[in-house]
Amino acid sequence: MDLAAARAFVRDHHHAVLATTRRDGTPQMSPVLVGAGQDDALLISTRTTALKVANIAREPRVHLCVLPDGFFGPWVQIAGTAEIVRLPEALDLLIAYYRQISGEHPDWDGYRAAMERERRCVIRVTPTAAGPDRSG
Repeated sequence: MDLAAARAFVRDHHHAVLATTRRDGTPQMSPVLVGAGQDDALLISTRTTALKVANIAREPRVHLCVLPDGFFGPWVQIAGTAEIVRLPEALDLLIAYYRQISGEHPDWDGYRAAMERERRCVIRVTPTAAGPDRSG
């Protein structure tokens, strides 16, 4: 599967499992919502205190398994390199992320305040490979 097709899938399907690498080399998996950014990156909102953030800071290689809302059906696996974008730089990305997944917010000032209060950041994933390329 090419990367453009994987990003197109993410534009319509936001449920995913993010796999990062723990210090001991084992996978740490987290259910997340993922959106497609304006550029080629994928966006995930999380708290700066989450273990996945510490794992990415140490080892930026990540994997996503993006699933349809009903779980069964077509899915996409994406490998990539992640970076952590922290506030205040993350605010525009958090707004774009919200808009893509949920539409317009009824109170953008309240949303911005919540992002600060919750110490949110954005995991920005640059995809490097996608699949599946065959079924079995």
